[in-house]
Amino acid sequence: MTKTDINEELEYIEKVKKINEGKNLKYNVFTMGCQLNENDSEKICGMAEKMGYTKTENIADADLVIYNTCCVRENAEEKLFGKLGEIKKQKEAKGTIIAIGGCMMQEQHIVDKIKKSYKYDVIFGTHTLHKFPKDLYNAIMENKRITDIIDIDGEIIEGLPIKREDNIRASVTIMNGCNNFCTYCIVPYVRGRERSRAPEDIINEIKGLAQMGYKEITLLGQNVNSYMRVEREKAKASMQESNEVNNIKIDSFAKLLRAVNNIDGIEKIRFVSPHPKDFTDDVIEAIRDCEKVSKFIHLPLQSGSTKVLKAMNRVYTKEQYLNLVKKMQEKIPNVKFSTDIIVGFPGETEEDFEDTLDVVKQVKFEQIFMFIYSRRVGTPADKMENQIPEEIKHKRFDRLKALYEEQIEENNKAYIGTVHNLLVEGYSKTNSNFLTGRTDSNKVIIFEGNDSLIGKVVPVKIVSEHLWYLKGEVLETK
Repeated sequence: MTKTDINEELEYIEKVKKINEGKNLKYNVFTMGCQLNENDSEKICGMAEKMGYTKTENIADADLVIYNTCCVRENAEEKLFGKLGEIKKQKEAKGTIIAIGGCMMQEQHIVDKIKKSYKYDVIFGTHTLHKFPKDLYNAIMENKRITDIIDIDGEIIEGLPIKREDNIRASVTIMNGCNNFCTYCIVPYVRGRERSRAPEDIINEIKGLAQMGYKEITLLGQNVNSYMRVEREKAKASMQESNEVNNIKIDSFAKLLRAVNNIDGIEKIRFVSPHPKDFTDDVIEAIRDCEKVSKFIHLPLQSGSTKVLKAMNRVYTKEQYLNLVKKMQEKIPNVKFSTDIIVGFPGETEEDFEDTLDVVKQVKFEQIFMFIYSRRVGTPADKMENQIPEEIKHKRFDRLKALYEEQIEENNKAYIGTVHNLLVEGYSKTNSNFLTGRTDSNKVIIFEGNDSLIGKVVPVKIVSEHLWYLKGEVLETK
């Protein structure tokens, strides 16, 4: 858990702030991708505001535009190039500063294309996020383009400013990178290898959030249930003691869950994303025992075919996945599941796809995040033969979607008449006449009430079901 000293980078925040004094400058951030990217954008916003910029949702008003990119899906590249094309005239007209960061900037062929074809001022990668103020300062002072990416695994960065949009729910990154090397995934190549934050840094951050009034915490990582695995192996090799926080050794994800569960003020704990192969008994038992930890588990399947799973390098079979689901159902009362599924992986036959549908029918997932396989340059799957025609991919996707929506209706009916203690998150974004919250299983509930309930946990009875949300009524409390 090597940490980078960022004092020098923080000094550049003050230098840019001095340049910006009295100018009333504004910034806009466009975030692509996963919750880890969203968490990175919160840090980008924190740095931007410390440098004297104020946020605007209207990109036309922005003096600084930041694109925080993702490279998991192919259309993400086209979206970025489209955005860079759109901002060109604004840059020429008013000198808007353009900064591009995130995972896509760790792909050399993308950086080369941007350098050749698009206007920009700063490029920074996932491992140089903390250098953004320094890069911005140099771009302004030297009036030249700055490209700051490094092809290493990166280090743990602590102490960056952060600006969260939500004042009730917060995401906390517990680890970066991934060691799994699924053949379809670009993440290990752009975010580097697994490295975990020190447990004391995580605990202190969450305690601080609790003191600020935050009620729900989501623990983030590419593979959260392998938290501290690399560090444990290194410690074992060198016979070092594990880290201690409040006399509790926190050298695993299970122990971290138990420690966070003991933090006063936090009402709900969620986590994404785990890997089925690392769901050890101690993690399952921690979820069962910790009353604040959600019993809604995101368990990525990717495919129901053992043959395809092997080609994906997922390191489990269809039967092992279903046995894991069964074990969790036996050990964790009322456990429910969400999942990720990729349709049309190279070599996927009709029989393979039927295996995926079979798992969906058996598990009856509450949520399914469905993706049509897209080739990513630099991954083994991109070079595989038997790429599936787009027409077949889309037909299979539609069949999976139809089955999923059929199951949603069936699952939703089981909620009618049940009572749930909901953290009231605020007014519904789609209907401002209703408040909203989520069940432990992440079902969106809307219900009538006033803003005095926001931030509180209240009992809500489900009275009707709709495809993508449920409607409830607040019960009187003593």
